[in-house]
Amino acid sequence: MSDRPLDDAAAAERAVAAFTERFGAAPEGVWAAPGRVNVIGEHTDYNGGHVLPVALPHTTRAAVARRDDGRLVLVSRQHADADADVAVADLAPGTPGGWAGYPAGVVAELRASVPGGLSLLVDGDVPAGAGLSSSAALECAVALALRDLLALDLGPGDLVDVARRAENDFVGAPTGILDQSASVLCTAGHALYLDTSDRSSEQVPLDLDAAGLALLVLDSGTTHDHAESGYGDRRRECEEAAERLGVDLLCQVRDVADLDRLDDGTERGALLLRRARHVVSEDARVREVVGMLREGGDPHAVGPVLTAGHASLRDDFEVSVPLLDALVEAAVEAGAHGARMVGGGFGGSAVALVDAAAVDVVTAAVADRFAREGAGAPRAFVVVPSPGARRLT
Repeated sequence: MSDRPLDDAAAAERAVAAFTERFGAAPEGVWAAPGRVNVIGEHTDYNGGHVLPVALPHTTRAAVARRDDGRLVLVSRQHADADADVAVADLAPGTPGGWAGYPAGVVAELRASVPGGLSLLVDGDVPAGAGLSSSAALECAVALALRDLLALDLGPGDLVDVARRAENDFVGAPTGILDQSASVLCTAGHALYLDTSDRSSEQVPLDLDAAGLALLVLDSGTTHDHAESGYGDRRRECEEAAERLGVDLLCQVRDVADLDRLDDGTERGALLLRRARHVVSEDARVREVVGMLREGGDPHAVGPVLTAGHASLRDDFEVSVPLLDALVEAAVEAGAHGARMVGGGFGGSAVALVDAAAVDVVTAAVADRFAREGAGAPRAFVVVPSPGARRLT
């Protein structure tokens, strides 16, 4: 991944050239969808809570053309030796697998509209396995492409649903709607305040530059995979905690004190209390940050909320890893106003709120800490809240 992603024109030109070289003719169009970084709100989406993501300037692009032989041919510039060629009628969970399962899952959701098949080339610069929603970017770019190419009656919410079902049902990763919603709905210059219980949303202005601040993403280089990691375990634990509390979703509980009855003196009860405490307190942190941004308060104050969120993810939800903990600690010691891991956990990236003038200082401090930990320097870039999924050509 480059910390300087291609602009839309250059990205489209590269995708068209690669598609033409591979398939012998130009695509019918190129579509893009961004990755995301969540300012605050991890593991709240599938618990009926609130999230606050921004879209990255990094995107995944899909160059697409229709076929007449009933086959789906999938090619990726980032996975040059892992092409897939399967009959649309034969698409099923695990067929194809690997990276190709994500776009194939979207096609499977809409297969009734694509009997003739598709040629599809993927290109992008959203890092995979870094907690920045590379899979959702891929799914949403393909969903938008099929909507436009086939003139399907699908609104933004429908695109989110198609993409999420591809990830949940075809790939087998039990994610919520955060990632796909961010990729489709985010707008430039704003954070997306999304209530996942009713899917209402608000575009909250986020102009950190005016406050002399920057949102710095630091990729630890430790990759994860929602379909293979402990993500599913955490979701099941949340469901069990909600059932014991007599609610449908954990975020229906607003007071952390109401969770104490989960602790029944057993090891399982204590674990479920920790899991639920993270979810309920994290939902409150999202509302706190949105309140700060809405009221024109000092955005520097968001920093400690981020750090508190990391502590909760580390200690109560137990989805951080030592390298992410070291990253957050080093960033704060170097002057970041706050920092936390982002994404589902078990690897990936962290985000730090830093003075714009201190970006290089914080990045260097984290790289030094990584060197002492025996790890390579993390890739770093400043996030500019960017637009959601769109057609490029």
